[in-house]
Amino acid sequence: MVDAVEPLKARRIYLLLRERILNGELEPGSRLPGELSIAAEYGLSRVTVRRALDTLAGDGLIDRKPGSGTFVREGNSVQPILADLSNVLSHLIEMGRRTGVRLLSFSYVNPPESIAASLSLGAGERTQRSIRVRLIDGAPFSYLVTHVPERIGVTYSEADLASMPLLGLLERSGVVVEEASQRIGATLAGPDVADALGLEIGSPLLSLTRVVRDPSGQGVEHLHALYRPDRYSFHMDLVRTGAVGARRWNPVSKPSTKGPESLKPKPRRERVSHQRRTST
Repeated sequence: MVDAVEPLKARRIYLLLRERILNGELEPGSRLPGELSIAAEYGLSRVTVRRALDTLAGDGLIDRKPGSGTFVREGNSVQPILADLSNVLSHLIEMGRRTGVRLLSFSYVNPPESIAASLSLGAGERTQRSIRVRLIDGAPFSYLVTHVPERIGVTYSEADLASMPLLGLLERSGVVVEEASQRIGATLAGPDVADALGLEIGSPLLSLTRVVRDPSGQGVEHLHALYRPDRYSFHMDLVRTGAVGARRWNPVSKPSTKGPESLKPKPRRERVSHQRRTST
C-alpha cells in the first residue's frame, strides 16, 4: 500500500525547515538529513516529507541533487521586498521599476458599491479593472486587483499595463498623484490567489487596501493587494516626540529619493524598526 501525502503535516514540516533555514540554523551549503531520517524524526511518511522538500525547492531555499542529497541553497533564494510605509508613493513607483508583472485580467466593469464610494464615482460610472501578479527575481510575491475610473483608464491599453507601472501610466495621462490612504491586515489565500502565487489554498497572506487621490481629493486608483509574507514585508522608521511624560512614537517623514537604496532602512537615533513578526 502506498502512503498518502498528509497536506497539513507536510505544511508543518515545511514551515519548520524553512524557519531553520531563514534563521541560519541550517547554513547555506549545508546538507539536510535524508527523507527517511526526517520522516523518522517527526513521525511522518516519506511522501509527506518529500512534499515539504519539494515546496522548499520551489521557494528557492534548497537544491535537491540526485545521488548527492539535499542542500541549503547558497545566496540564490528570492530576496524579500521591504516596503517603506513612511514613503508610500515613491516606494510604489520604484517597486514598479524593480519588479516584473504578469497581467491576468483587463476589463471595464461596474465596480462594487464600496469601491465606487472610495473613488467618489458618479452614478453608473465604470472602472478599468485589472488583475496582476508581481514577481521579484522571477518568483511571484503579490496579487493585485486595481480599479481606476474609466475616464482615466481609457488613456492606457492592456499592453501598456502589462509593461509599465500603473502609477506611471496615471501620471502620463496627466493625473497628479497627491496622497494615499491604506489599511493593512491579514487573510488566507483562496484558490485563484493560491494558484497565482504558487501557494497552497488557505496559506496566510498580508492584505493591503489602498486608495490613491489627486490634489482635489478625488480617487484615481483603488488597490486591493495580497502579498506572500515570505517575500514581502513592511518597514517604518519611528521617532520619539512630545514633552517629557507624554512622549510617543511617531512615523518619520523621509524625503523622496530615487533608486533601490531608497527602500533600505537608514540608521536613525531612537528608531524602532516595525517589521513583519516584530513589535515594540
